Amino acid sequence: LLLLLEATLLQLASSSHHPFYNGFYYNHIMNDMGNGQDKDYFNGARLVVETSKDPVYSYNGANVTLPCHYHYEPDLGDKRKIRIKWSKLRDDYTKEQDVVVAIGKTYVSFGDFKGRAHIHRASRHEASLVISDVHLKDDGKYRCEVIDGLEDESDVVDLRLQGIVFPYQPPRGQYRLNFHEAEQVCQDQGAILANFNQLFQAWSEGLDWCNAGWLADGTVQYPIRLPRKPCGGVHLAPGIRSYGPRHRHLHRFDAFCFSSALRGEVFYLDHLAGMTLEEAKQSCQDAGAEIARVGHLYSAWKFLGLDRCSAGWLADGSVRYPIVNPRPNCGPSEPGVRSFGFPSKGRFGVFCYKER
Repeated sequence: LLLLLEATLLQLASSSHHPFYNGFYYNHIMNDMGNGQDKDYFNGARLVVETSKDPVYSYNGANVTLPCHYHYEPDLGDKRKIRIKWSKLRDDYTKEQDVVVAIGKTYVSFGDFKGRAHIHRASRHEASLVISDVHLKDDGKYRCEVIDGLEDESDVVDLRLQGIVFPYQPPRGQYRLNFHEAEQVCQDQGAILANFNQLFQAWSEGLDWCNAGWLADGTVQYPIRLPRKPCGGVHLAPGIRSYGPRHRHLHRFDAFCFSSALRGEVFYLDHLAGMTLEEAKQSCQDAGAEIARVGHLYSAWKFLGLDRCSAGWLADGSVRYPIVNPRPNCGPSEPGVRSFGFPSKGRFGVFCYKER
């Protein structure tokens, strides 16, 4: 153990003179006059980077600005050439992906953010990130990194999408989805797999569900408001029950999906004798719309106050209806989206979705 400790200390000591590498090369830093002379950035000024301490809230399809500003202590006064780098982080603050890098007025965006992300620099020391057409997967933590020569400081801001978490089982029944199938069924319903923060927020707003489901990080969890024997036992406090990480191919559970506010509207159609599923799909098309997905219905219920005590088909073959104001003959005494499951026969109305 002592030999291992000594070797580690020697290795750290021998490497301490090497600068931290974060995607930029520092060995040829030019001064602002562009005359080719190296400029010493070690001048006693401290670089400070600040972002919003509170989460920034947005929704699917919107444009959002994540604020970031920097300054020097003491103030250097003159304009300096700096690099700005934004990265999206995992929950443990390790880097998930590059978003955008900017040097002066030149910037490059990466991956899914290409064409959607740029740096907003309305003031002298601003380095804010603008994301256009926000996607569901944009929810999460972002690091604003400012590099001035060998000085490198950063801060983190949290982007949260206003949305709703809903449990999902496929037509073939409970606990039939591996992780990758769970990702796909959520996508099919106009949603994505929820992350833990989204599930926790839903639990704090009243979600109680005794069936375990996949989350985006590959863990399996479920939210309990009212402890009971089949759901971890009556002696456990309310909270999020966790099975921890599961095998993404072999293990099978349900899914917790996350959907945000809609870009369009959900409306109900019916015929006197009701409709089959195929007739329902055609009716929506005739109205210039598409048959709604489960995520559309949940979002319309939560964000648009959709309240309809009439069952209707959805795209996955399920029959559901949304209740904001509970009343007799409309299900339980709590608001929610009621489900009739996946009937193989029967005639119902239909919920249609039309994007604005």
